[in-house]
Parts: sequence; structure tokens; C-alpha cells
Amino acid sequence: MFGAGDTRLAALEDLRKKFDQSKAAKKELPRPGTKIPVQFAATTRVDRHADLARDFITRVRGLEWAFVSDEPSLGGFHAEEANGALVQRIHDIYGVDVADVSNGNLADIFDRIAGKANSRTL
Repeated sequence: MFGAGDTRLAALEDLRKKFDQSKAAKKELPRPGTKIPVQFAATTRVDRHADLARDFITRVRGLEWAFVSDEPSLGGFHAEEANGALVQRIHDIYGVDVADVSNGNLADIFDRIAGKANSRTL
């Protein structure tokens, strides 16, 4: 379990929320000091678009590399209040409007971009 934020206080608050959510879901918490293996989220959907995911990370986010699972959303890639700037950048680069992908899920966005690319080849 980890917490993320722009400040130490924000990261601690994020960690507290995740801890409370885990307790509410009645997940068994490990004993303090216990080493448990890191479990990564599934990548089944993202793996179908591996080349697109790499291109997206480079061109949309300007990063050389990032681990992307089926769960992340656009919100995890910026500190803005809304996804508007990235939604516009995706439209500019790929010619696809993803503003209606309300949760900003990257796997949903990759499906949309790939669907447009496939419709152009038909």
C-alpha cells in the first residue's frame, strides 16, 4: 500500500484513504513488518495495444517509459483539476475525441484510438 501526492501531507492523506478503504473492504492486513510480494494490476487490455501504449506515453506524456496497467486513468498522469489538456493533446495527436471517457481509463482510451485506426484501414 502506498500514498501519492504533491506534498508529504497529501501523500499521507492518500495513504490513509487507501488504508481505510482496505479495512472497509475487510481485506486482511499484513502484520506490521511482514514482507509481502508486490502485486501489479492486470495488463491484459493494455497489452493488446502495446505499441500504442508506448507511443502514447512518449507522445502524449513526454515520458520515455511508464508502467501502464488496465486500471490507470488520465488523472494519474497530471496534477490538474481536470483531464482537459490531455484530452485535447490526444485529439491533436490521434484525431480521437476521448472527452466522453468519463473515468479517463487508459485501456478504454487505447481501445478507442485503436478502433479509429482500424476503421481507417477498412
